[in-house]
Amino acid sequence: MSSATHHRLPVAGALRLGRPSDIWFKPALSVVAAVAPPNLTLLALGRLDLALYTMAGSLCALYGHNRPYAARARALAWVVLGMTGGLAVALVAASLTGDAVVLVTVGALMAAVQKAVCDATRIGPPGNVVLTFISSASLFAPQSLGQVPGHVALALAAGAWAWLIGMAPGLLRPHGPERRATAQALNAAAAYAGTGGTGEGHARARTACAAAVHAAWQSLSAAGARPDPAARPDPVRRALERLLVRAEAALGAPAGADPERLRGWARDVRGTGRIPRADLPRDAAGELLGVDTELACPSRPLRHRLAPLAPLAVRTATGCALAGYASLALGVGRPYWALVTAASLYQANVTLTWSRGVQRVVGNLVGVLVFAAVAPLAHLHPAALVLCCLALNFGAEALIGRNYWLGSVCVTPMALLITEFARAQDPGRLITERIADTVVGALVGFVAAVAVTNRRAGDRIEHALTAVERAREQAARLLAGPHPAPGALETARRALAAALADLRATADAALGEWWQRALPEERVVLAERAGHRTLAATVRRQGLAPLDQDTGRTTEDIRP
Repeated sequence: MSSATHHRLPVAGALRLGRPSDIWFKPALSVVAAVAPPNLTLLALGRLDLALYTMAGSLCALYGHNRPYAARARALAWVVLGMTGGLAVALVAASLTGDAVVLVTVGALMAAVQKAVCDATRIGPPGNVVLTFISSASLFAPQSLGQVPGHVALALAAGAWAWLIGMAPGLLRPHGPERRATAQALNAAAAYAGTGGTGEGHARARTACAAAVHAAWQSLSAAGARPDPAARPDPVRRALERLLVRAEAALGAPAGADPERLRGWARDVRGTGRIPRADLPRDAAGELLGVDTELACPSRPLRHRLAPLAPLAVRTATGCALAGYASLALGVGRPYWALVTAASLYQANVTLTWSRGVQRVVGNLVGVLVFAAVAPLAHLHPAALVLCCLALNFGAEALIGRNYWLGSVCVTPMALLITEFARAQDPGRLITERIADTVVGALVGFVAAVAVTNRRAGDRIEHALTAVERAREQAARLLAGPHPAPGALETARRALAAALADLRATADAALGEWWQRALPEERVVLAERAGHRTLAATVRRQGLAPLDQDTGRTTEDIRP
């Protein structure tokens, strides 16, 4: 039976509030610190009309907060370059033509490129939406070709300041992101250990644990290798590696793990004190703590990561273009709002796209009411306008982690106020046009998501299954041998864990896609079971599973 026959489109579930992010205050404070100085400087100079260009650079401070600082430095630099590059293309297009149809087409193509690149690089929230908002708005900003270099320079200067803001916390907590990722892995391992590997919800807990452990290893790997391999290892990083190995041991042998001990380690790691020491078998410690060996493995080229995203890029380009054209046909003066609404919808599959559409519409409708309440205050003085935007910036990042619609309640009035940096406008007209563009963008964008099918979703599952089978076979061959080469078993275990995490993510994405052949759901379940059994066997072979006092066998061996 095709998966297209049993999809439900949630409404209430899409609006349910979740727990806030552990670091919700970091992007919220960072964006205020990045936006305030440029905007206040422009206010003092009487040139708030230039705020769109400094905002382009300032909003780069929203990115990279979960990345280790070495990786964050690179990621933020690329975000700044991508933001200013998109701005430059938009401004050049705006200076060369005033044809709205042409500008909408350019905006839709840029939105597709931004979506594909952000997904391929896994840059993380807020993804392509902020990039598309800036570039699309700039397409309809009055511009001459001679003004473009100066406006791009403003964005670059603000982007450099945002880069400094993003890197500043590293002076106080240089290992903060890695510590948080390790704590999340330990908590996930504790949750799985609490099921004993067989209790209620164990499959879901196992999947969450595997994903969290894999993400934590990626975080440590992203921090980079030591500059001098012969130098003494970083003691903090070494301690985090040991704790991650214990989390992996709980994943492989949940019945023998102590959930309270894992949670205690997680609490200690999340703080600022010393990292607790987790002992490892002496003969296995050197092999298990092999993060540097992972760095030697070549990453997939960007073009290979972009290829599977072609259907999503086509979906984005089509939906954004049609939404913009529909807005023009209705006579709305800002078709880029509809374009951005469509661009914000597209998620990994159609079902998630529907949920994002519900969240976007509800958040924007409530947001225009907030704008109606805030506009009289913002119109009192340009300084009040700037301060209102800063407060809404903070609110958006503080709330969006709980649910996208809640963050949109602040994003919508902020976007409307930004249009008034150049000149005050009629609030009633702004509200009417924003509601129209939201509804048009959401409806047309979702129709495009349904119409542009993603047949490759099934192919990606087949590739992920093949990768899991190969990784499991490699680990099984090493387990069958008497003495695997140093590091070989650990490398095989990490490869299998990564393949299993990718399979689960690929399967979840494909299950929410429409109009495709029946998916091999049973094969996925069987492959995951076999893969996790092999992972457990590697844990036992490496001496990490606890022994039962009566039998001398590992608890995983005697588990039914």
